[in-house]
Amino acid sequence: MWSVQKASIADIPLIRELTFAVWPQTYAALLSQDQINYMLELIYSEASLKKQMQEEGCSFIIIRDNNEPVAFASYNEIKPQLWKLNKIYVLGSQQGKGTGKFIINYIVEEIKQQHAKSLQLQVKRDNPAQEFYKKLGFTVIETADFDIGNGYFMRDYIMELAIPA
Repeated sequence: MWSVQKASIADIPLIRELTFAVWPQTYAALLSQDQINYMLELIYSEASLKKQMQEEGCSFIIIRDNNEPVAFASYNEIKPQLWKLNKIYVLGSQQGKGTGKFIINYIVEEIKQQHAKSLQLQVKRDNPAQEFYKKLGFTVIETADFDIGNGYFMRDYIMELAIPA
């Protein structure tokens, strides 16, 4: 049975542990090892995660299956009634079991209470996860390239899910 824990600064070590268990394998076929290392430091260092929580208003959640941490996600409001799913990562052993859908549904219910009209996310254009998002009702609304420094670009789709009132 899944449960959701709202994460705090004290949970950063666990978020990093989950990141390093999921992230490198998720992107091994999509990014160079150098880019993976760069992005892990850029986005998932303790200082960066703390900044996301404290200064950028990102809510982090940790998902547990029978009390074992198996996934995490991050989301925040980027404009009135427009929210962004910044991160959703599920351990490989949990994929295909409905964990990702559970997380998205949880977030949608949370942001509905804040009068959200839509939830957006970015996904690498050649990432197979975009099919998962499409099955949940997300649609591609834009193609965008983001310079993340060090000569690296994120070549993404921006996808959006309309939140019913």
